[in-house]
Amino acid sequence: MEQLFSYGTLRSKEIQRQVFNRILTGKPDQLLGHKLKSLQIEEEFGMADYVVVVPSADASDIIHGVVFDVSNADLAKVDIFESNSYKRVRVKLKSGTEAWIYMEN
Repeated sequence: MEQLFSYGTLRSKEIQRQVFNRILTGKPDQLLGHKLKSLQIEEEFGMADYVVVVPSADASDIIHGVVFDVSNADLAKVDIFESNSYKRVRVKLKSGTEAWIYMEN
């Protein structure tokens, strides 16, 4: 099993059903030393507003999110869902858990 840290749309049950065909079980965690930045992505019907994680100069900046247990096949589905506006990287969360997260590309 892999760990996936979500701070945005992947926390939505509707999106989870769309991407994974099921609802994920997760636990709250935090990513330190990072912040959220606004991002516009062109979609089928125009531009949409999202957020993306970027490193912060302030180590006390915190992003709250949820860690999900996922398979490698699940990660491949998320890679497609997240588009080329994001890249998947490994991070260490406040709990000490190492997880994948999608950051600014």
